[in-house]
Amino acid sequence: MRKKRDSFRDYVSEQLGDGVEIRPMFGGYGLYRSERFFGIVFKSRLYFKTGPLSRKKYVDRGMKPFKPNARMTSKTYFEVPADVLEDRDTLRGWALEAAR
Repeated sequence: MRKKRDSFRDYVSEQLGDGVEIRPMFGGYGLYRSERFFGIVFKSRLYFKTGPLSRKKYVDRGMKPFKPNARMTSKTYFEVPADVLEDRDTLRGWALEAAR
């Protein structure tokens, strides 16, 4: 059986480069760096793990938390802004921060 291609997942993988593993997870994908879970690809959106200090830059840019369904909302994972996703160097910096 051939795997279905996901062009957004492939794009995220290309932008993040080596050192990031993307594994299928609950209808989406989990992002790992050295076994540390730090991000989610779900419905063509990218979310990174945030902490008390990093969360502010996501919120200040109007980014929303990960909401896999109507009843669940994550207070830890926030969507990555499109301009960050499109800039490989900036995205890699944000990914390193999320993987700490």
